[in-house]
Amino acid sequence: MDRDSVEPDVSTIPGDAAKQWVSHHHRFAAPSTYVYGFVWDHSEPAVGPFCTDIDGNVLMDFTAHVGSMPLGYNNPKILDPLAEFDLVDPLKIAGQDFYVTAGGLDPDVPGPTGLMERLVDATSHYGMDTVFLSNTGAEAVENALKIAYDHTRGKYAITCEGAFHGRTLGTLSLNRSKEVYRRHFPEISSVETTPFCTDRNCTAATCECGFFFEDTSWLREMLAEGTGWVNDEEVAALVVEPVQGEGGYRFPSESFAAEVGALCREHDLTLVVDEVQSGVGRTGEMWASDHYAFTPDVIAGAKALRVGATVARAEVFPEETSRLSSTWGAGDILGAAQGALTLDAIEEYDLLDNATERGQEMKERLRDADLQSVVDVRGKGLMLAVEFETKEHREDAIAAALARGLLTVGCGEKTVRLLPPLDVTEREVELGVDLFAESVEAVA
Repeated sequence: MDRDSVEPDVSTIPGDAAKQWVSHHHRFAAPSTYVYGFVWDHSEPAVGPFCTDIDGNVLMDFTAHVGSMPLGYNNPKILDPLAEFDLVDPLKIAGQDFYVTAGGLDPDVPGPTGLMERLVDATSHYGMDTVFLSNTGAEAVENALKIAYDHTRGKYAITCEGAFHGRTLGTLSLNRSKEVYRRHFPEISSVETTPFCTDRNCTAATCECGFFFEDTSWLREMLAEGTGWVNDEEVAALVVEPVQGEGGYRFPSESFAAEVGALCREHDLTLVVDEVQSGVGRTGEMWASDHYAFTPDVIAGAKALRVGATVARAEVFPEETSRLSSTWGAGDILGAAQGALTLDAIEEYDLLDNATERGQEMKERLRDADLQSVVDVRGKGLMLAVEFETKEHREDAIAAALARGLLTVGCGEKTVRLLPPLDVTEREVELGVDLFAESVEAVA
């Protein structure tokens, strides 16, 4: 498969083999989110955003496995350094708590230690110097909560309307998106909610989401001494997605971000930023927070890192041993190596610049297409969203794109998210946008 010339080639999707595989899978799998009958055949050709399914269809994947495949399929920037690595069993060990792997001493094949070192470097502008590795994004946020509660001895956590932070019981307590995630599950007590900006261009004077009103903000009133309903000294953490993912790829306004930053400084709040989906170059900066006027105290990352990571300053983490622990989470040698090599590739190949440039091209092409039933095209870098008039329009567009060989995925109520690999080319942007535009117009 030649990345410079390959194009989607689809007969029927899902094909007979995919239907059989999915049916077999569902015999054993618990009900969960399942979008459509795409079954990747990892033994067949795949490169960049292109892959082959079990029926031989060639597809263009603009989902990045919901952000967890930052450099596409079979990227040599990842595979070439690993080719010299003699794989051993086990590849996951009881790392960080009981054992330390030597992976990371070899600069060509970094392990957990190498990943943590790179993460400290990638967050040094925030003064962060300490990392706790885990398995998933939910665990990364969960541990961010734990260290914030320990650090502050606080009682309250503050979350945002539309938030999604994971599916553990602790992170579910912060979720304010679909009620199906939380229904009947026990929750952490004393979680307060503030509106999240719904208009990326709003100011304090033009805000209509309820965050700003009159001459103040919801968060400022919540924390106001004497008149507010939350004592700032009892706040363990303010938890924010710099870009809301599951909530619909909502990008906050500069005014919202500035108010969050100002209030964190004025009230000495511990700001936990969930970068699980938006971090590691996706928005054209290493962290989506880098675009905004607030300073994280804790960053939770995962997906593109291939493992979960909670990063902060040393004084934020508990000093007491065994206060945090994970006999399994930090020992994924291969995942840590992939995460570290991804960070290396972003720097070596200027992929932040590529994400910014290609993302701007995509937005311009999508907007210039003037697509029927599309009400908004937005994004930073290669974290892009197309919002439709209705959920039905969105679902029809996703299905039509799949039939043409373009994989996309929804979020929020009526939005499609587009996540090309960070090294996507100009040709691939043009091809992907043309396929998407053709799909939207076909069902409009």
